Amino acid sequence: MAGLQVAVQMDPMETIDIDGDSTFVLMLEAQGRGHALWHYGVGDLWFDSGVIRARVRPAQVRREKGDHFTLGDPEIVDLSGMDVVLMRQDPPFDMGYISATYLLEWIHPKTLVVNDPAAVRNAPEKLLVAQFSELMPPTLIARDRKAIADFRARHHDIIVKPLFGNGGTGVFHVRPDDENLGSLLDLFLASSTEPFMVQRYEPAVRSGDKRIILIDGEPLGAFNRLPLPGDVRSNLHAGGRAEPTKLSSRDLEICDRIGPLLRERGLLFTGIDVIGDYLTEINVTSPTGLQQVARFDGVHIESAIWDRIEAKWAIMRS
Repeated sequence: MAGLQVAVQMDPMETIDIDGDSTFVLMLEAQGRGHALWHYGVGDLWFDSGVIRARVRPAQVRREKGDHFTLGDPEIVDLSGMDVVLMRQDPPFDMGYISATYLLEWIHPKTLVVNDPAAVRNAPEKLLVAQFSELMPPTLIARDRKAIADFRARHHDIIVKPLFGNGGTGVFHVRPDDENLGSLLDLFLASSTEPFMVQRYEPAVRSGDKRIILIDGEPLGAFNRLPLPGDVRSNLHAGGRAEPTKLSSRDLEICDRIGPLLRERGLLFTGIDVIGDYLTEINVTSPTGLQQVARFDGVHIESAIWDRIEAKWAIMRS
């Protein structure tokens, strides 16, 4: 295949951890296949009289700490002239993120946007998963104090977290004898107009929160994340520790259930979180974990991602 023009909408290159960042290895893989890379931030994207423009810079990447990228001079382009756009900026999933999905929807699928921007907008992590409530621990999405109190009375030990949060920020474990729930609700209610998520606490999290990487709905790798002592959060951004793991029969059952929906919606690269026997999140905005899987299992999922992207692009052009 001739080299593709690939624009990567992401956070600043200097902020990424080259030993852990999934976007970095996606860029390395694309570059190794002869594709041209262009970098821009979400603030460099705009609508101009029916044209989606971006201020992009040609990019080269290399696995050298302290010298892992080179960016050329900026230029303004019609983004529909690109072959592929990777939407890889980190959450939070806020109105800025949502606005970017609307803009990218103007050029997709003539320009292949991964993941499908409309599907990303309609599938924030903690809401898409609710379509599979039979796979989840008991879960409440609400702002109503009485509803939350009733849920706690039924399940006693609960987790409270922002509906559109990320990286473990704002996740609280409220034990049965904890007297701080009222103050916590005051904080949540004052800080946003959104409902929040309340779930039954699953003690299995002490044995890890499994991240499973799915490509076009097919599980291709996984690793386990262990929380720090004294912390309920296993997110790597919150200090969780990654370790190797294997997919259980229950994990495969969960993937079989959700895979067709992910494929149907154009969610090519997703990461799901499983605690014990329960699905807790489906990550679609900027999934991570590629380097952890490669480190533990020797499986380079970024290669499979680009195989699928190239195949989809070829079908669109045929």
